[in-house]
Amino acid sequence: MLFAETGKVVEDFYVTGLRWSPVYLYAGAHPVLFEAGFACAAKLYGEDIRSVLGQRRPEILFLTHVHYDHCGATGYLKDTFRGIRVAASGHSAKILARPNAQRLIMNLSRLAVGLVAQADRVDGEDLVDEPFRPFGIDIELSGDSQISLGDTTIQVISTPGHTRDQLSYYIPERKILIGTEATGCMDRTGAFIPEFLVDYDEYVASLRRLAALPSEVLCQGHHFVYVGRDEVQVFFDRSIKAAEDFRGRVMELLDEHAGSVEQVVQHIKGEQYDKNPHVKQPEQAYLLNLRARVTHLAGKWKK
Repeated sequence: MLFAETGKVVEDFYVTGLRWSPVYLYAGAHPVLFEAGFACAAKLYGEDIRSVLGQRRPEILFLTHVHYDHCGATGYLKDTFRGIRVAASGHSAKILARPNAQRLIMNLSRLAVGLVAQADRVDGEDLVDEPFRPFGIDIELSGDSQISLGDTTIQVISTPGHTRDQLSYYIPERKILIGTEATGCMDRTGAFIPEFLVDYDEYVASLRRLAALPSEVLCQGHHFVYVGRDEVQVFFDRSIKAAEDFRGRVMELLDEHAGSVEQVVQHIKGEQYDKNPHVKQPEQAYLLNLRARVTHLAGKWKK
């Protein structure tokens, strides 16, 4: 099953706020959140979480990485759910301490407001008209560790490749995998987008590592959740192939454009971003990510 809405996915597990960039809620005996989405959608996340938990509060917010569309509402959620602790990698903590990183998150969050207002089922009046709030990390996680919450275990898995700080989370008792950008992403056109930004080889290794888990629910970073072991396996097969195909395409274009990264970036943008009729990420953010991928692969060109 392909779950493409907000609401209940399986027992005790929910997509909240905005399917474009959701906050995932595990509402067991010890409720926890995964991801913090866009800053401007903070109120939407908060309302959905309250509608499920009532008077209960989430105990921990687990971040996979600290890109603006995955950590944006963290400050708001900390204020809304007093006592919640934020967990992320030590690398994430170092990034958040950098003034230039905070400025970039603030700028991209501001650019996203108008686009988020166009998303399905979003009333612009429900968006938060305030800047991204900087925040600190309360629990610094190391890769390949675990946190016990009563009868639930959160396995922390280091999955670099998209970013250096990327973590994934697995709930073995429920076979739920929150992989987000470590898994790649199928967009609303049905195209698979490889999400490596810093290291292609590490990204593919992380993909294969996650694919080996017996997951029955897979949460990608945007748009969709996959439910069912077969559906999850098909997703991973397609995502790995998409990464390999993208690498091959970039190498072809580098040959065609005599190694010019910028010409390759504009060529791929024309094939992907410009032809996508749906609401999509700000062009500046798209180009930052695409340029990082092409630049990385250009370093492997003709080697």
